[in-house]
Order: sequence, then C-alpha cells, then structure tokens
Amino acid sequence: MRSSEDNKGSKYSSSFPYWSFLCCKSSISSSEIEPTHENNMMSNESSELSHANEKKKHGGWKAMPFILGNESFERLAAFGLFANFMVYLTREFHMEQVYASNILNIWGGVTNFFPLIGAFISDAYVGRFRTIAYASFASFLGMMVVTLTAWLPKLHPPPCTQEQLALNQCVRASPSNIGVLILGLTVMSLGSAGIRPCSIPFGVDQFDPSTDEGRKGINSFFNWYYTTFTIVLVITQTVVVYIQDEVSWKIGFAIPTICMLCSIILFFVGTRIYVHVKPGGSVFSGIAQVLVAAYKKRKIELPSEKQGLGIYYDPPLDGTANHVLSKLPLTNQFSGLNKAAIIMEGEVKEDGSRVNHWRLASIQQVEEVKCLARIFPIWAAGILSLVSMAQQGTFTISQALKMDRHLGPKFQIPAGSLSVISLLTIGFWVPFYDRVMVPSLRKVTKHEGGITLLQRIGIGMVFSVLSMVVAGLVERVRRNAANSNPNLLGIAPMSVLWLAPQLILMGLCEAFNIIGQIEFFNRQFPDHMRSVANALFSCSFAAASYVSSILVTTVHGVTRTHSHPDWLTNDLNAGRLDYFYYLIAVIGGLNLVYFVFVAQRYRYKGSVDLQAKDQDVELASHNTKD
Repeated sequence: MRSSEDNKGSKYSSSFPYWSFLCCKSSISSSEIEPTHENNMMSNESSELSHANEKKKHGGWKAMPFILGNESFERLAAFGLFANFMVYLTREFHMEQVYASNILNIWGGVTNFFPLIGAFISDAYVGRFRTIAYASFASFLGMMVVTLTAWLPKLHPPPCTQEQLALNQCVRASPSNIGVLILGLTVMSLGSAGIRPCSIPFGVDQFDPSTDEGRKGINSFFNWYYTTFTIVLVITQTVVVYIQDEVSWKIGFAIPTICMLCSIILFFVGTRIYVHVKPGGSVFSGIAQVLVAAYKKRKIELPSEKQGLGIYYDPPLDGTANHVLSKLPLTNQFSGLNKAAIIMEGEVKEDGSRVNHWRLASIQQVEEVKCLARIFPIWAAGILSLVSMAQQGTFTISQALKMDRHLGPKFQIPAGSLSVISLLTIGFWVPFYDRVMVPSLRKVTKHEGGITLLQRIGIGMVFSVLSMVVAGLVERVRRNAANSNPNLLGIAPMSVLWLAPQLILMGLCEAFNIIGQIEFFNRQFPDHMRSVANALFSCSFAAASYVSSILVTTVHGVTRTHSHPDWLTNDLNAGRLDYFYYLIAVIGGLNLVYFVFVAQRYRYKGSVDLQAKDQDVELASHNTKD
C-alpha cells in the first residue's frame, strides 16, 4: 500500500492521510484514519439529525401561510406603488417624460443593486429572519413618506388640467418636493435590500431538503410563490392602478402602505413556527481566500493526475450549515485556481484543519469560485436582454396616454394597467409550456426540461428583440395617425389595444428569459450562495435600468437638432420614439450573438452526491484491505 512516504522529496505535502483519502480515488485504508476524525463525522451526523428533527417541529407547511401571506402583502405594497408611478410623476409632479423616466430607472437600479448588500449582511451576520424584519420596517417608512407626497399639499405642486399639462403651463415640482419624494424612494430601496434576496431562501429554509417530503415541499413552495406573485401583480395592475387613476392618488397610495403594515404583522405572528437558520459567514471572504491563495501559489506547477491523488485539500462538507449537501468535483477549467487547493508543507494541522485560510483553500471553495466565473458571462448577457423590459413601465405608458383607451362609452383603461396583457400571456403560456410543450420536447431531445436552461434564456432574448421591433412599427403607425388627425391633447384615433402585440411578445420574453434565468441562477450557483444568486439576478434589472437611463439621456441629448426636436421629446407626436425602439432592438440582436457565443462554451455545474461519495470511499478502503 502506498503512503505519504512515496512522495518524499516532492515539493507537495501529503502528510495528513485523512484529507487526501477523500480526494479523488485515494488508496488509504479506513484503519489508518485517526479516531478524532471519526468522532467529528459522528458529531456531524448527530447535528444533521437534530437539524432534521428541528424542521419537523418547526417550519414546513405550517409556516407557509405566514411567509406567503407576508410576501404577498409586501409585493402588493411595492408593486402597487410602482405600477403607475410614471403617470404620477408626469401628471401630479408635472415632470417631463425623459426626467421622469430617468428617476424611475435610477430608482429601479438602486432598488435592484441594494439586495446584493442585503444578501451579504444576511448570510454573514444577521440571518434571514432579522434581515426581513428590519427591512420590512424600512419599506413601511419609505411608503409612508411617498404617500405623504400625495396627501400633503406642500409636498407636491398645485394641480392643473390636462390641457394645461399638454401646453406645458403647469407649475413644476420644487426641489424640496422632489427631495422628499427621493427620500421616500431611497428608504424603500433600503427595505428592498433585505426583503428581495431573503424571501425565497427563507421559505426554502422551512423544508428539509434531505427528505423526499422536504424536496416536494420546496418544489410546491416555488409553485405557490410564483402563483401568488402573478395574482398580486394582476391586482396591482388593475384594481390599485384604477383607484390611483380614477379615484384618488391619496387612496391609491394609502392602500399599498396599509398592505405593507399587514405584511409586517403577519410576518411576526409566525415567529415561533419558523425555522431560524443561523448566518453561515461571509461567502465573499471564501471567494477572496481562493483568489489570494491562487495568487500566492501562482508559480507552483500543477501536479499530474497521478501526483494529484492526495495533494489537494478536500475536507468533508460541514453538515451543520443548513444547506443542501452537494460536493463539487475538481475540474480542469480555470485550472490556475486549482493551485489554491494544493497542500504545501506545514499548511495543515494534525487535526486536519488549515493553518492559514488565505494560503490554502478547499476543492469545494475553488469549484464554487469557478461556478461564479462561468456564470458571469451569462449574467452579463442577461442585462441587455432586460433593457426592453425597462421600457414597459415608462415609454409604453407614455404611448398609451396618447391613444384611445376607451372600452365602451364610459370605461377607460388606465395606462398603467396595460402590462396585465404581459401577465396574462405568462399565466396562459407557462402552464401550456409545462404540461404540453415540455413532455413533447422531452421525447425528442431526451432532456428532462425539454430544452436546456440556456436555450430557454436564448429564446426569451429572441422575443425581447422582436418585441422592440413590433413596438417601433406600432409607434410609427400611432405617430402618423396622431399627426394626420391633430387635436389639443395629441391623442391618436387608434385603440390602445394596438400595443397588445408588443406586450404579448414581452410576456413570452419573461416566460422564457426571466423564469429561465431564475432557475439557472438557483441551480448553477453554489448551494450556500442562493441569497447571493437572487441578489445577483436583481442586479441584472439594476444594470438594465442604468443602461436604459444612459440610453435615454444620450439619445435625448444627441438626436436634437436646430430644425427637429430629439427622438424622446415630451411631445411624442413630434419625436421619434420608434427609432429609439429600433435602437434597442439592434443592441438586443448584437447581445444575442454574444450570448450564443458564451452559451456554447458554458459547462453546467457538476455535483457528486455525498452518499455516492461515501460508497466510493468504502469501495476504495475495501480494495486497499484486499
């Protein structure tokens, strides 16, 4: 039998047998493992059992009414405030559409970037329960401030008629009015920083993923989560928006604020039922340790396959971390990072722990960093594909305000409610895709999901480009109709339902691209980084909002001439919004080419089940004894 003596004179250290035994296919017998390590394994198993028992007593479906209820009220509050905000800024604060669009894009960017910070604080220091609790109060305070801008006359400019607004005769909002509004939005963003990255992982924490019942519970939780999410969006885009448009902005803003208060109450009612997962330390420090260790060992040559058996640091996973125990095998991609896991002389203590975490990383840590490196190009491609969606809450509403929105002689569709068309498309398409398309595709492709996640994302990007092309064509028709039939308000004599085709395509984009990205990030990210995965997905929307804001500002400044206003001038009938849509379509097309390039080179995360790993270990031990 080979031992560490075989490598005497080698520059690598293989002086502690237990860790090298767990690496790849070690040939060290189980009798040589020190008793202290067996005790550690037994303690890990007992801690896993105690954790499983805790989840039987707490959490599970008993906690779901409180968690889903809390999230439903919170989303009803957040989206109810945001759904019609473009109209609020232009009609009540008398802002130009470019200025209002930039405020929404910047606020959306901040709101979607902050969750990355919230995920870090939650996972490293505070825990998900406390993060959601603190963030909920911040959201409530922010909503109260924004609601007060509609209730108190001193916090908004004096009202004016539609005719005065069209003739640009209204009093603009003062700097103090805008300052209070931005203060409220900023505090709301702080609340979103804690709620968005933690809501889904906190729900998943309530189930034990090591049991069949727990895994089924997690799948059902995702179904219920997206079902309630869609129902909430439909309510906000119809009932709340109608109240804001036709009844009162005061009541329309008060309803979401009251919903946020109900969300907080419901969340705390279930406190004793929840499973409270303790923070597991900063995931970012582990990433930094791998990079630092790889840099310090950059001059070391990588060992050959024969040498590599037993010189990489590969300790067992900690079963007390409350995460799915999946072990990642060592890969050759980004092989320079593998150097961080090479064991050098004096880097490991007798008990198997590391002397310095900044000089030696485990194979698991190295492979987790590789996961992030592989995901980053895909994430970057997803940003530009979401730019088209950013227009849905800004210029699409501006188009609707310049079209005939009547359904019958009395009812008028609120401009902010048109996005319901996209939601209905998602609601009809996703079940059809899941129940009809996937089984049919599965027979052809032999793939569990019918098509791969990256193929699903790519199809969504195609719909994104098509939606902008169709939006440009419809805007051209609308503009020509309005200019051929001039009137004081500049409304084109064509139904607002002409916007349905672009919104249907946008709904298909969401059904493929957005849902595909969510599933991709949650599956391909390391198990204990799922809060970061959800936060990074939010960052995609943030970056898309900033890209949209940069495009709007650039186009607004560059396309203006002495004889013609800019494409995005306040008077849509004088501008060329269709050209702006075509520009986004061209950018989306180029981004699609880039996505196909990186997707073809992507390697999906590989995992080794711990039970299978243990079987391999036992087999290796048995062969050694023989």
